[in-house]
Amino acid sequence: MESHPHGSGPVLQFTSGVSEVSRPVQTFHLRHIYNPRPLPQRTPVAIRPPSPKPGPPQEPVVRRRPSCEPEPKPIMRRRAKSLSSSTDEHSCKNVQVRFVDSLGLELENVKFFKASEDPLVPVHVITRLLASSELASRKKLELSLPYFQPSFPDNMGAEAGFLERLCQQRVCLEQVFCSDLGIIGTVQVLNAAYEKEVTVRYSFTDWKSSAESKASWTCTVRRHGPDPESDVFRFHLPVPPFIMQPGAMLQFAICFRVRGFEYWDNNGGCDYKLTCQTYKLTVPRECEDSLLHFI
Repeated sequence: MESHPHGSGPVLQFTSGVSEVSRPVQTFHLRHIYNPRPLPQRTPVAIRPPSPKPGPPQEPVVRRRPSCEPEPKPIMRRRAKSLSSSTDEHSCKNVQVRFVDSLGLELENVKFFKASEDPLVPVHVITRLLASSELASRKKLELSLPYFQPSFPDNMGAEAGFLERLCQQRVCLEQVFCSDLGIIGTVQVLNAAYEKEVTVRYSFTDWKSSAESKASWTCTVRRHGPDPESDVFRFHLPVPPFIMQPGAMLQFAICFRVRGFEYWDNNGGCDYKLTCQTYKLTVPRECEDSLLHFI
């Protein structure tokens, strides 16, 4: 240990037997060990603010030469829709779905019955249930078919005194046919003039309400001798299916208009009446299975 010539404190000097040329001498000052120098202060570095985000890449503008071909339109591409967020799920819960038929009507109809009310089952449903039960019990299948039975002769033209009544009333019911399409009939009227009109007034409610059906001309009946000439008119009365119930009644009367006058045929003031009745039809065994599809 030796002193520094400038009074800086004692100095430790370590030497070794190695030649000084090969290894330099290292000198340590004690004041540096017991009283270290303060670290130099670093100057703050200015931080550059972040640069703005770059915008979407712009498509390069391609200049085309003038041509007769139309300019191609860019193809719009959309990103795939990701999973719905919580707000979308909440809005989906409030959506109500209705199922309707082709006419926009509800597919179901709920009706509540009271204890004193009996539900009205359609006739075709009861018929099908009865037919199925009869087949299950090995009975013969019988169908009850409705029809209108007239309370007067269905061929009035063949009755005695028809021509005499025609000359007195100038209009008479000739014949009536009852079918699934309704009531079809013919009427004879005197050929008093070229222009004439024949209508049939009918009712299903005992004349509480009524409707009219216009008859159409069919032919002219020419008789020999002093018997007058007459025209034949044909009429059709439609019968709704819900009317075809046992006990239902159809009433009608015939009106003949000619030269400003009206002439009526109402069966002598009693009206022409037809009552709905039923008859039994036994279905053969070989037709039972196919018939159930049409009931």
